[in-house]
Amino acid sequence: MSRIAGRFARVEPRLRAGRLILGLLSDLPRKNCWTIAEWAGEKSPHGMQHLLCRASWDADAVRDDVREYVVEHLHDEEAVLVVDETGDVKKGTRTVGVQRQYTGTAGRIENSQVAVYLIYAGARGHAAVDRELYVPRSWTSDPDRCRAAGLAEDTVFATKPELARTMIERFLDAGHHIDWVTGDEVYGGNPKLRAALEERGLGYVLAVACSAEVATGAGRFRAGVLAGQIPKRAWQKLSAGPGAKGHRYYDWAVIDLTDPTPGHRQLLIRRNRTTGELAYYRCHSIGPAPLRTLVRTAGSRWRVEETFQTGKGLAGLDEHQVRRYPSWSRWVTLAMLAQLVLYLPRPVATVVASSLGTCGVRCQTRCRRSR
Repeated sequence: MSRIAGRFARVEPRLRAGRLILGLLSDLPRKNCWTIAEWAGEKSPHGMQHLLCRASWDADAVRDDVREYVVEHLHDEEAVLVVDETGDVKKGTRTVGVQRQYTGTAGRIENSQVAVYLIYAGARGHAAVDRELYVPRSWTSDPDRCRAAGLAEDTVFATKPELARTMIERFLDAGHHIDWVTGDEVYGGNPKLRAALEERGLGYVLAVACSAEVATGAGRFRAGVLAGQIPKRAWQKLSAGPGAKGHRYYDWAVIDLTDPTPGHRQLLIRRNRTTGELAYYRCHSIGPAPLRTLVRTAGSRWRVEETFQTGKGLAGLDEHQVRRYPSWSRWVTLAMLAQLVLYLPRPVATVVASSLGTCGVRCQTRCRRSR
């Protein structure tokens, strides 16, 4: 908490933020202002609600502190930025950004709220470093509705790849260096995002659909067609990184692509060794990149799934019951901070949890202090 203490105008909201973070890390079956306030020994949820709605503190500044802390403690020269979105199923129509839309959380179209996250993934661990709420056109075309939800008057519609670009550029503009970015088909299929990454000198391994057209020395072909022309000797068995059950081995092949602009471009193809299912990735690098580097970058994407699963299962990332944007940004930012206790190396996580425990409430976090 000492890192973010200066972001609060008064000591009361700073202490209450510590209680909220501990509540997010507790074993409560449901985590919202009511349950966390009761867990912290407060007589009503009004203090927690005031922290999220009206107290004077800057959630974006705390977000920046989270980013700096993650990079400082998980620094890795070979780290990868992973971008992906996740949805939270919501009821009603007044929660900011909610509409009927596809969400991977439910696996279908549901009334939901979707946000895009940026994950820093390295050999020492991984954690979320930024977040942007996806605000659909049904909202941005209604200024009164946006104003009632606490959105800025100049809010305009931005696609998920545009939100990803904003976060990646914010990461770079903060003075941090990164070589590689990865994401799924939503981002790999967007030429503007790819061009923006190339302009910033970033390498990327972005998933694309089998119908994506790519240019080779022999002409333009769909990715799926090219996969059918690869000889058996071109496939290599490589690990995409360790998983829950050991290394995740796939067969991989790479095809060089042509483009008049600077840089090296390739189509990376992954084949499941059991089912034969194929996945495709557009790749770009400033200089020639070995196949193992491309595979390692593509395999980093699973970190975002673990981040979402842990954030929702253990840190209450999706359990907020708030309607306005300022409250949403504050809740998810504090949830990102809470996740640091779970993701950072054990000695560092213990120090962080202990500093939160100085707020004077009973500590039920999963840390050494609570044992």
